[in-house]
Amino acid sequence: MNTESPLSILILAAGQGTRMKSDLAKVLHKICGKPMVRYVLSAVEGVDPARIVLVVGYQADSIKNEFKEENIEFVLQKERLGTGHAVMQARKVLEGFDDTVMVLTGDTPFINPETLRSFLHSHRLNNNNATVLSTVMENPAGYGRIVRNDSGQLDRIVEHSDADEKELEIKEINSGIFCFESEDIFQALEKVDRRNVQGEYYLTDVIGVLNNEGKKTGVFCCENSIEVMGINTFDQLEEAERLMLNG
Repeated sequence: MNTESPLSILILAAGQGTRMKSDLAKVLHKICGKPMVRYVLSAVEGVDPARIVLVVGYQADSIKNEFKEENIEFVLQKERLGTGHAVMQARKVLEGFDDTVMVLTGDTPFINPETLRSFLHSHRLNNNNATVLSTVMENPAGYGRIVRNDSGQLDRIVEHSDADEKELEIKEINSGIFCFESEDIFQALEKVDRRNVQGEYYLTDVIGVLNNEGKKTGVFCCENSIEVMGINTFDQLEEAERLMLNG
């Protein structure tokens, strides 16, 4: 792994956001006058990426139009079959490059550039094939859980809907932000299936695949859980605006 390899950013922004109860694409909902995905785009500029790729689906043309003046590549996710499926749509534009790929979701407007820089540094310093950004939440309901082995190393990530009672007690959660090496991510995704409660291709399953292959995976824990707060409902949107206005 080349610690000086270029960085590609992949932002997942294809979802409708049905829990918003709105016809507007989720990532275009505004916080303090800006689409929420704009904050994610601003944050990733702080890690000096070689390229930024946005995965779009629902209202793809509206999202493309919003950012048409910017140096962003777009890939279309026609069917929305999960986060793993979303990443696979970028295979044609990312595979074949000796890049580190940082995957983020478009609905985490509080993520900080400094956190992303530290996260990327940890991934490269530890020579990981994959690293997940985690945080600890007192109320982790709805989030995937970070499952560690007896040595404290990352074993797997289990989605909330697939977790058993013991796993649901875990408070360390998956933020949905990852670093992968491009040579690993797409090969691993070929081995991911949809045998889960939601019937989707989970990006999180890549961790188990890589571990089973003897690859090195790791966790970087973000101390401020607000940074990875996802926006899925209007109540959360209003809370995000209040937090931003209050600094």
